[in-house]
Amino acid sequence: MPSLIQSPRFLLSHCLSPLPPNARSGFCGRLFHRSSAAAAALSSDAQTISSNQSSSYAPLLAPPSSEILSMRESLLSRRRTAAEIAEEYLDRLRRTEPQIRSFLHVSETVMREAEEVDRLVETGAELGPLAGVLIGVKDNICTVDMPSTGGSRILEGYRPAFDATAVRRLKEAGAIVIGKTNLDEFGMGSTTEGSGFQVTANPWDVSRVPGGSSGGSAAAVSARQCAVSLGSDTGGSVRQPASFCGVVGLKPTYGRISRFGLMSYASSLDVIGCFGSSIIDAAIILNAVAGHDRFDATSSMHEVPDYASCLISIDQFDSKPLKGLRIGMITETMGDGVEMGVVSSIKAAALHLEELGAVLTEVSLPSFSLGLPAYYILASSEASSNLSRYDGVRYGKQVAADELISLYGDSRADGFGPEAKMRILMGTYALSAGYYEAYYKRAQQVRTLVRKSFKDALEKNDILISPAAPSPAFRIGEKVNDPLAMYAGDIMTVNVNLAGVPALVVPCGFVEGGIAGLPVGLQMIGTSFSEEKLLRVGHIFEQTLQNHRFVPPLLG
Repeated sequence: MPSLIQSPRFLLSHCLSPLPPNARSGFCGRLFHRSSAAAAALSSDAQTISSNQSSSYAPLLAPPSSEILSMRESLLSRRRTAAEIAEEYLDRLRRTEPQIRSFLHVSETVMREAEEVDRLVETGAELGPLAGVLIGVKDNICTVDMPSTGGSRILEGYRPAFDATAVRRLKEAGAIVIGKTNLDEFGMGSTTEGSGFQVTANPWDVSRVPGGSSGGSAAAVSARQCAVSLGSDTGGSVRQPASFCGVVGLKPTYGRISRFGLMSYASSLDVIGCFGSSIIDAAIILNAVAGHDRFDATSSMHEVPDYASCLISIDQFDSKPLKGLRIGMITETMGDGVEMGVVSSIKAAALHLEELGAVLTEVSLPSFSLGLPAYYILASSEASSNLSRYDGVRYGKQVAADELISLYGDSRADGFGPEAKMRILMGTYALSAGYYEAYYKRAQQVRTLVRKSFKDALEKNDILISPAAPSPAFRIGEKVNDPLAMYAGDIMTVNVNLAGVPALVVPCGFVEGGIAGLPVGLQMIGTSFSEEKLLRVGHIFEQTLQNHRFVPPLLG
């Protein structure tokens, strides 16, 4: 039986909801009509769904709709061609890129690939579920047909001989990679200011950072330069930029998506994640890329559900669609160091979840504050090992030298940026004789405590919530000379990576700043392989959130 995103009959039943002319890319309206089996699935999660009745929710602004489903509907109905859609995105990219600088490389084959999709439509051939969908890929994820630099000068001009598994699966589903997005060097940073090439700006206020390290991927989706994008998340690099840029960001369970082709930063923490302007788009992308991969021994053989078909439209339920859902608000994320505007937005989001029927309690994670120092010891230690492969011999930048040791040292000194060098030195120190027991081993012990605290909290609650960042997007250059302040910004996210559990960030409100306010993201955390539950709850929250429209002023 075809999934909903493959069903022409389903897609053609949905209408379009307009955006301003220079922001439109064909959004789809209401998303899903659900089977009783799928409704029962959500109900089984702590009896979260009450009886099917007409919804009492009527948002004053239309909820976010799916760019992916809209594109597919346009193609199947012959209302628009893939070439027209691609040209619209490329035109928007050309207009906004001088300000945003999301991309390090834009593919030269986009129009040719779009025209090939149109030929398939004309011949009546079966289309892949992502046919014609334009996707941005973070530049530390390998692509065979374009540069992959990891945001580092040491890999300037490097073109891999293969696609990362996630990229290959997207292409097999019909997606078109529009280009490679900017990042902090090898994922080491929170602003893209650590990129070896350029600094990306936030579409909500171009004087501010988009977050990092996946700032280019988040900004590209926020500015509608692409429909969706891939990022990577080692300590919050998908979730923090999603919060700063007002988009959906999903960090899956460790092992849910193959890491084959992802340039390693900290191998026990790295995951590939995704960005979208709606929950449904994130779910569709997760469907395409999740699953075991024989090229990655750490990828899980855990069954992959159909995430997209599990989402349920709010008009299928009564006024308490989250009845019985147990939500724990992490106490340690709502205190000192968190800006009041962020706290207010998260508390308002929590109140909204209560109004939807959820049971809200406060949860204390005593080991929460220990996660940040443990993370930086573990991540730096793994980075010092992983980055040893960039030696100027096998690939990447090579500096001429008379002796091999000088070639190694000069190539690395010239190719790596200051943040990468600092983390290599920190990690090497933590792993050195005499310090291993005091630093690395103790950090691993803290990691065990963090995992246990999440396990205990999630036995009593279906999901946990917190801010995704302690502040909204700050100004470019504001923290570049204060690494401790920069690292402290990861306090909300690193524990999730240490525990290996999934987390979803959905825009929930605004604080003052910029032209039209600055977005704030709500982080939802679940047990391992509970992405399905997080997406369902996030989708209901997204559809019922009133008076918010997360389209940056840059788009009009």
